[in-house]
Amino acid sequence: MTKSILLIHTGGTIAMSEDKTTGEVKPTDENPLQSMLTEIDGATFTNKAMFNIPSPHMTPETMLQLSNEIKKELQNGYDGVVITHGTDTLEETAYLLDLLHETDHPIVVTGAMRSSNELGSDGPYNFIAAIRTALSDQARGLGVLVVLNDEIHAAKNVTKTHASNIATFQSPQYGPIGIVTKGRIIFHHQPVKREHYIASTLTKNIVILKAYAGMDSSVLRCLSHVDGVIIEALGQGNLPPETVPGIEELISRGIPVVLVSRCFSGIVQDVYGYAGGGRKLKEAGVIFTNGLNGQKARIKLLVAMELTNNLKELQQLFDR
Repeated sequence: MTKSILLIHTGGTIAMSEDKTTGEVKPTDENPLQSMLTEIDGATFTNKAMFNIPSPHMTPETMLQLSNEIKKELQNGYDGVVITHGTDTLEETAYLLDLLHETDHPIVVTGAMRSSNELGSDGPYNFIAAIRTALSDQARGLGVLVVLNDEIHAAKNVTKTHASNIATFQSPQYGPIGIVTKGRIIFHHQPVKREHYIASTLTKNIVILKAYAGMDSSVLRCLSHVDGVIIEALGQGNLPPETVPGIEELISRGIPVVLVSRCFSGIVQDVYGYAGGGRKLKEAGVIFTNGLNGQKARIKLLVAMELTNNLKELQQLFDR
């Protein structure tokens, strides 16, 4: 049975070319991936160019627009969706799409670290690998997947770990859930459960701060026009004691303060009972996450705050 795949292009390095004179990498008028579709048998494809922007230009609003377009297009009978995207914010787009994805259709996001005409360009291969993954029956029901460098990752766990290496996308603690081989798509893990939320808008202003030795409340007291704050805390979820007054002031105003770890691996826990320790922060009303990094905690809070502003209810959502 022939499957039908929707290909949505948003731009990024995978759709760019290098100027051989200046070394500048920038978008091109014609997507260089178009010619690659002859490599796939047994499927039909529809191309849709939604954007042609570098991924630092992506916003929650454009991500939501992408999600809404996917929902609309899936009603036309497609068996799966492949999205090409710049790598800098790829994990944020993939995670937002995952939180809002309602069906079992495979949605696969891919990109490239080298532009189309650079030596060793990885874009064409990643593109074909993503399509093959979307065509796999085993990919159904796994949520949004990220495919690069022969690996298949869950959107919730994957993150960009290197500024330029083609093996940049990794899932700390968990690893990939599958691999792409020359002959087969092989899944060896799958998510235990999926989250799904309905959000028609993303209107909140949420910022991310990184904790450091000697940090105090001065920057926290400058946040007069925010709806929520993500703090990348020290270790298991601890902060310098001078930050506590500023955090308490934010919480007293009903502004959620969400804690993640600035460490590459591990989760925050309310363990330490000293001033600024995780136990004291939890008692003060700080929301603890369950293994998300800072940028993904921000995405989840953007979605969650469209549903509730209640701090206890937000904590319950982050416990999932």
